[in-house]
Amino acid sequence: MSTKTVQDTHILQSLPELHRSLVDMVSAMNRPENDAAMLEKAGLALERALFPLLVLVERLGPIGVVDLAGRVGRDHTTVSRQVARLEALGLVERRASPVDGRVREAVITPRGKAATDAVDAARGRMALELFATWSQDDFDALVRLMRRFADGLNAATEGAS
Repeated sequence: MSTKTVQDTHILQSLPELHRSLVDMVSAMNRPENDAAMLEKAGLALERALFPLLVLVERLGPIGVVDLAGRVGRDHTTVSRQVARLEALGLVERRASPVDGRVREAVITPRGKAATDAVDAARGRMALELFATWSQDDFDALVRLMRRFADGLNAATEGAS
């Protein structure tokens, strides 16, 4: 039997457990109370629904509303209204795309960056608790493998578009 066949069999046998783990992680990350706790620990008074948009604009911006909506699984008209609220709060700015002037992109403001920095600090404190019992090697392996998985998943989904 070839090594490839053994590896394929192993992948197919382990795939349900990987999928369960991913569903558990996504479910935990999508719980409204977790976003509320993160905002509280960061000292931010922000509507929970705006929180993931703010973070994505900071991480991926400048970003168009349609792209942003696709990444959070919401209708683009809803996201457009939410980005307008972030703009009214001074956390993001909207401007015409230099590539296509018809597209309005959201970009983080200094005030928005300060807010996401506070979220990052809160996330860091929470992570220290979560990973307190992990060895450095285990943590480093997790980071490396998650990046590899995310890159592979992004490449596979971009190819499917």
